[in-house]
Amino acid sequence: MTEALRAWQEARRLLCIRLDSMGDVLMTTPAIRALKEQVDGRHVTLLTSRAGAVAARYVLEVDEVLTYDAPWMKPPFETAVRSAIVDELQGRHFDGAVVFGLHTQSPLPAAFLCWLAAIPLVAARCRENPYHLVTTWLREDEPHAAARHDVERQLSLAAAVGATTARDHLSFHIREADRAAAAAIIAPLGLSRGKWCVIHPGASAASRRYPVNLFALAAQSLIRDDGWHVLVAGETTEEGLVAALCEAAGAGAQAVEPLSLGVLAALIEAAPVLIANNSGPAHLAAAVGTPVVDLYALTNPQHAPWRVPHRLLSHDVECKYCYRSVCPEGHHRCLRLVRPEEVAAAARALVQESRFAMDDVAVAR
Repeated sequence: MTEALRAWQEARRLLCIRLDSMGDVLMTTPAIRALKEQVDGRHVTLLTSRAGAVAARYVLEVDEVLTYDAPWMKPPFETAVRSAIVDELQGRHFDGAVVFGLHTQSPLPAAFLCWLAAIPLVAARCRENPYHLVTTWLREDEPHAAARHDVERQLSLAAAVGATTARDHLSFHIREADRAAAAAIIAPLGLSRGKWCVIHPGASAASRRYPVNLFALAAQSLIRDDGWHVLVAGETTEEGLVAALCEAAGAGAQAVEPLSLGVLAALIEAAPVLIANNSGPAHLAAAVGTPVVDLYALTNPQHAPWRVPHRLLSHDVECKYCYRSVCPEGHHRCLRLVRPEEVAAAARALVQESRFAMDDVAVAR
């Protein structure tokens, strides 16, 4: 064992940094598990955004969550916390820090925070030479030399400090109170086994949203042709989107009031299938084992649902992998040209392939 790896083996208080959103945090959980399992009794703190922190509190491998909306990430950002975050990190006396992120993001601002906080070990994948800011440096090889899933990307960084795991599933712990709340939504509807789904039409980026009228046509097909019931869920900011989808889909589509993340996870866990954009709920479904029809905008190739039955639906375009939050061409063809009947057919196929198609298997998971 090298001296560097031995130092990581002795690091008992570890900081993991993933400053992105809910889905990104969930895709980092296998790597966090590897780091947690590396050292008996290791204490793991996750530094993440406000959006990421909501999910992190359901991750059993994370002992503590710190929230920081960094100025080099997407807004919002509060300037009042400029020095407070350094003081907070320094006061916890971390032995090491692992900076997770995408190849489009520089780890150097986060590594500089670690340097200011006197954290002696820092691991990161970086395009530029980080010199003394990073003690375990993996050269950035994406997107040209490598094309790996985000989960694999983060696991490879953990492996660079000697941390591996045989359990690479996403982590999300559903509490029994949340399951009870989801059951209270489902039970009064008298849903037929395998004859319903959850649709989540929202996404943080406009470039990753399938048009709501096409979502509605897919729902209509499942309701009319298969007798399905469709529950439509979204965040508080997406209530208008949910209402528009239900109105266009007609009878058989029902809006679900905005739920806490735990109850939403329990509702998705109970559903035969989730239909969603490439967004946090798709990764939530992967974490709880529910098949996903993923309307997969071709903004990037690394975020397919992990270790769960799924269908990726998109229309191939020359401008794919733009990594943009708004379609730079203005036509949005990678999603707009996906036909609603393809969406409905994918949902039917996933349910038929699942345990819900087997009469001798209990409904409860």
